[in-house]
Amino acid sequence: MLETGVKGHAEDYVTEENAAKTMGSGDLMVFGTPAMIALVEMACWTSVAGELEEGQSTVGTSLSVDHVSATPLGLKVYCDSELTEVDGRKLTFAVKVYDEAGLIGEGVHQRFIIDKERFLAKAEKKEEAKKDEDK
Repeated sequence: MLETGVKGHAEDYVTEENAAKTMGSGDLMVFGTPAMIALVEMACWTSVAGELEEGQSTVGTSLSVDHVSATPLGLKVYCDSELTEVDGRKLTFAVKVYDEAGLIGEGVHQRFIIDKERFLAKAEKKEEAKKDEDK
């Protein structure tokens, strides 16, 4: 059973691959917001992955993060997360993202505990429905 207080951490370096210009979220070679979002999700899902039952995972369902400072190429970035609420299968995390100079983002991320097989089966039904529609 998951309880509040679980902490997570994920880190990366700002490279051309995760820059806003490369990711299509702007025209500058600074840490892109989509890359920051991925870092937030990684910190959160990995923090609880070992606590889940066999066959379970989590999926992101809501994210509200302010990207408050730009980070140039070459600097290390990292996210610290904390599980602040468990409401059935809904998990709420407080997140803060930093570079080597200080805070660059903060907010709240929610994830939902799912059964992997059922989740994927539901997703595959969409693909089947699309194929039937295209006929």
